[in-house]
Amino acid sequence: FVIGNSEKLQKNTWFSLSDSNPVQVKNIFSINSYHDNLVEKFDGKSRAFIEVQQGCDHRCTFCIIPYGRGNNRSIPVGKIIERIKLIVNRGYSEVVLTGVDITDYGKDLPGSPNLFQLIKRILNLVPELKQLRLSSIDCAEINDDFWPLLKEPRLMSHFHLSLQSGNDLILKRMKRRHSRKQVINFCKEVKKRRNDVVFGADIIAGFPTETEEMFIDTIDLINECNITHLHIFPYSPRKSTAAARMPQLPKDVIKNRAKKLRDIGKQNLSLYLEQQIGNNTTMLVEQSNLTMSIGKSQHFTKMQIKQKLPVGSIVNCKIQSVYENILQAVLV
Repeated sequence: FVIGNSEKLQKNTWFSLSDSNPVQVKNIFSINSYHDNLVEKFDGKSRAFIEVQQGCDHRCTFCIIPYGRGNNRSIPVGKIIERIKLIVNRGYSEVVLTGVDITDYGKDLPGSPNLFQLIKRILNLVPELKQLRLSSIDCAEINDDFWPLLKEPRLMSHFHLSLQSGNDLILKRMKRRHSRKQVINFCKEVKKRRNDVVFGADIIAGFPTETEEMFIDTIDLINECNITHLHIFPYSPRKSTAAARMPQLPKDVIKNRAKKLRDIGKQNLSLYLEQQIGNNTTMLVEQSNLTMSIGKSQHFTKMQIKQKLPVGSIVNCKIQSVYENILQAVLV
């Protein structure tokens, strides 16, 4: 059976399934309200994920997601605050704000609150929340409300950027809204205000018409912005998207470029981890047994401490070494 993103939350859908009616999907663009699907517990997880918006108003040429998720629909500030208070009362120390395009948050709500105003409200109204993390942000939607938040220690100093390319012409063909210069200026300004920030990024390798010179622009951008955590996606066409109708690159070229980017990501991460030796940080404990606790630092890097610690707790520690790209630490 094929169940639509709206229909899956309606009880009647599941009672009306039959072999003669296997598809339960309506026009997603006719949905103007958000789905109130609060998840109250995350089995096996020490951090909670709070959805702040659904859908996307933008039409990147490579992306089919809006046709499955619809247009941007934001969840009201009060509802999000209520959900986070509930989650914190259930014992979660860290909350991650998620959505399809979270930096587009609020444009459809009365008063048009933006994501960064929402974050300020969360930090002010839920003082019991120890750590707040963002899933992904778009440089094109950064405004003046963002910068004061860098002084907030409870906002984690790891920002994952939706970049896709480091070449301006490819960015235009992707119908992205930021330029190469915007990304560089953003990263420099963040580092100037909070020097411990670590950047991650989504990059598409081998987008249609990408030349070797354009590809090198992306490598140069990664290095100039010191991007540590790379998520690399080899381009693959999605039916009905504009990019699928553009001149495609050979699959072996796409594969090789993706490998080069992944290798650069491994090198950047390895260098960053070595530089952390001797530093103090915090770790959110995700797993624990009699001899070992595993978790992630405030910079979203994997860590280990050789003793049993309560899952979900946040501990202060000192980094002593690196083993297989995992920071080895002791309590302080």
